[in-house]
Amino acid sequence: MNFDSIVFIVTLFVIVPSESRVLEIKSDRCEKILGSDLIEEIWSYKNVKDDILEYVLEGEFKGKTYDELAKFVDKFGARPSGTEVLEKSIDYMIDLTKNEGINDIITEEVKVPLWERGEEKITMLEPRKKDIELLGLGKSVTTPPEGLEGEVVVVRSFEEFDNFSDEKIRGKIVLYVPVFTTYGETVPYRSQGASKASAKGAIASLVRSITPFSLNTPHTGSQTYADGVVPIPTAAISLEDADLITRMYDRGEKVVLNIKMSSKLDENKISRNTLIDLKGSKHPEKLVIVSGHIDSWDVGQGAMDDGGGMFVSWAAPVILKRLNLTPKRTVRAIFWTAEELGLIGAHAYEEAHRNESHNINFVMESDEGTFAPLGLAVGGTPTTLCIVAEILKLFKSINASTLVEEDNPGSDITVFTSKGIPGASLHNDNGKYFWFHHTEADTMNVEDPDELDLGAAFWTAVAYIIADLSIDIPR
Repeated sequence: MNFDSIVFIVTLFVIVPSESRVLEIKSDRCEKILGSDLIEEIWSYKNVKDDILEYVLEGEFKGKTYDELAKFVDKFGARPSGTEVLEKSIDYMIDLTKNEGINDIITEEVKVPLWERGEEKITMLEPRKKDIELLGLGKSVTTPPEGLEGEVVVVRSFEEFDNFSDEKIRGKIVLYVPVFTTYGETVPYRSQGASKASAKGAIASLVRSITPFSLNTPHTGSQTYADGVVPIPTAAISLEDADLITRMYDRGEKVVLNIKMSSKLDENKISRNTLIDLKGSKHPEKLVIVSGHIDSWDVGQGAMDDGGGMFVSWAAPVILKRLNLTPKRTVRAIFWTAEELGLIGAHAYEEAHRNESHNINFVMESDEGTFAPLGLAVGGTPTTLCIVAEILKLFKSINASTLVEEDNPGSDITVFTSKGIPGASLHNDNGKYFWFHHTEADTMNVEDPDELDLGAAFWTAVAYIIADLSIDIPR
């Protein structure tokens, strides 16, 4: 693309909890912030960006990300926090990286929980007998061996629930049936529902799966018991079964369920964060982090959440090493452990490296699928946004030039961006991500080789440019 012919208009999608709106920043604003020298420097990376894209999309690395992900997923399957299979998968990734000639690898131990799902069964007893599809939510407590039996109270919103008396809820099974809007808006019913129900005397809590689509597939996920409440069994049920119960309830029929759930919890397992460094040539102490989490839920195979995100982050230092591209700053790939049960690996890393946090120049994470990349969701200062927006213009040819502004993009990296460290998550064409999220359907069938190539190439090129710029990303 000819530099002189570029129109400098940056489109930013600003996401707030209740709405999304498009904000256009005209060229003169970012030009004044960045200055012509920095803009020209960013555009000087066009050729190296093209080389990376060509190597991954058409050259020796074509199909490599998909093939390695498939080997990994097929070999290990699900990788829950605290399990031996997770630790073996970490060892595997270390060996895979060493085979690429990268030996600057360390692991850091993290205390993590192991929550093991046992028998799970819900039976509708009234108004007719029917088995209900379910998945217990993370760290759910067990029921008595004979189960818990109770009448269902259907709740459409927390606001509605707050208006219910304790007497209406006491001794009942609460079923939350929020309609999916966005993940961020709807997921509190899963994470907080059990605690709210218990506080009013419920014996169990269920939630309509946090998804816009279902083939009778319930979605698991984490939940947390608030201090001072009695932990009660909690599970997600499929959209189909939740809607069936809701229709019955709305017609005034009494719905009675028997819930049997068992599980085991060990809070004292040891896992590891994995750190892979491609050392910088001029400022090796300064870091551009690319990351994804290596653990997964116990259902499905963790191919999408977050095998793909981990592998595009693994690919970044590998591709740069193969192309003999050494940026000024270190590119560090991190495979976070125990993300699913509460960002545990990320919190441990932040605590262990808090005195070095000033050296994190930029932190990136892919944890919402690795479908076709559209750009980045970015958190940072206006100058940071302008720098990243200018970089993204280089990727117009692959339709990856969109910048979404978020206060805290990503999951694990919110531990860092919430403290003012600039960062970004992969913004990709993930309209169907929550169809498969936290279900048995999270398998390699969700992944596409060409889209993984695009993601790996884009991720690598962006990380290289940011790591090699003459200036640090401002805070």
